[in-house]
Amino acid sequence: MTFTEARRGWLTPMRARSADENHRVATPLELFFDLCFVVAVAQAAVPLHHAISENHVWDGVTSYLMVFFAIWWAWMNFTWFASAYDTDDDVYRITSFVQIAGALVLAAGVSSAFDDGNYVGITIGYVIMRLAMVAQWLRAARADRQRRATALLYAAGIAVVQVLWLLRLALPEDWGTPSFLVLVVAELLVPIIAERAPGGPTTWHPHHIAERYGLFTIIMLGEAVSAATIAIRTGLDTGEYVADLVSIAVAGLVVVFALWWLYFDRSAQGLLTSLRAGMLWGYGHYFIFGSAAAAGVGIAVAVDYATHHAHISGVTAGFALAVPVALYLFFVWLLHIRPHQQGALVVAYPAVAVLALLAPFGPKPVFVIAGLLVVLVAITVAVGRRVPDRIESGS
Repeated sequence: MTFTEARRGWLTPMRARSADENHRVATPLELFFDLCFVVAVAQAAVPLHHAISENHVWDGVTSYLMVFFAIWWAWMNFTWFASAYDTDDDVYRITSFVQIAGALVLAAGVSSAFDDGNYVGITIGYVIMRLAMVAQWLRAARADRQRRATALLYAAGIAVVQVLWLLRLALPEDWGTPSFLVLVVAELLVPIIAERAPGGPTTWHPHHIAERYGLFTIIMLGEAVSAATIAIRTGLDTGEYVADLVSIAVAGLVVVFALWWLYFDRSAQGLLTSLRAGMLWGYGHYFIFGSAAAAGVGIAVAVDYATHHAHISGVTAGFALAVPVALYLFFVWLLHIRPHQQGALVVAYPAVAVLALLAPFGPKPVFVIAGLLVVLVAITVAVGRRVPDRIESGS
């Protein structure tokens, strides 16, 4: 009897799933998890949009990066754990619901974080998500004897860092950013240390991980479309600048379509050839996810500038889209193209990223960026597929 044919129960021993299990795909619970997390992403994108349009760029970007880390890291940890240990029993589902509840608490605290620098709500929501993850790892430690040390290191590391996040709330305001960076490093080190425990690494499934990341990339790009649509609708309600708004809408759609194409031009499953490759690939997606969602903010800022509702220069408005697009291209290149391709495509991605960053200094940056992305897609189709992937192995 296969895993999928087994009857779901209240509490199933959490043994490691096979890394080469057939037909391993995202579950309804994972899809629901993603859907709920996008609420937190949307809550982070809206104040970023307003902060840039009101010329509070540094504060807005800093708050966005901090909030998005909490969303991304909780999502990533759930995803990789589920790839190795998803039992889909009742306790597993309930524990996942607790993580979702934590994400919603985090989303409720986003406004205070952006407006007042108050991260109490964000921290509480984040700690709820992470402590639920501790419970999952303790279950894995009990059932998976071979990897008990790995699971216990995860549980202990996560628990200790959560205590530090709570203590951070008592620190002086000037210590906020430095302490945040220190704790980010601590969070990132937990999997690196735990996966090298004597019992061996967790049995994550390459196809499942690639699919989960692809689905979340789609959600981030969907959030970009949503943010841009709301901004354009708001502008159209005034009855002015209709031609400008329609043209920005078309260019914005081209941008999002191109970003989708470039990410999904080839399957990422074959790139996850080792623990090291998987971790680098997984960690690098912080920038892909964050920039994909921020691209919608850039389009919304372009709408504000076109309708004279933005208190920024045209160059700054252009950078609101150029920077996330350039970051997205750079990290897709770094993770998907540079290690595995040769020839023109390896040069094309960084070249287009640089040209995108120059676009705000000229007229109509949104249209220039859209045109550059169309050219890059054309190069990918015409040239990239002629060269087979060159997969690098590593431990």
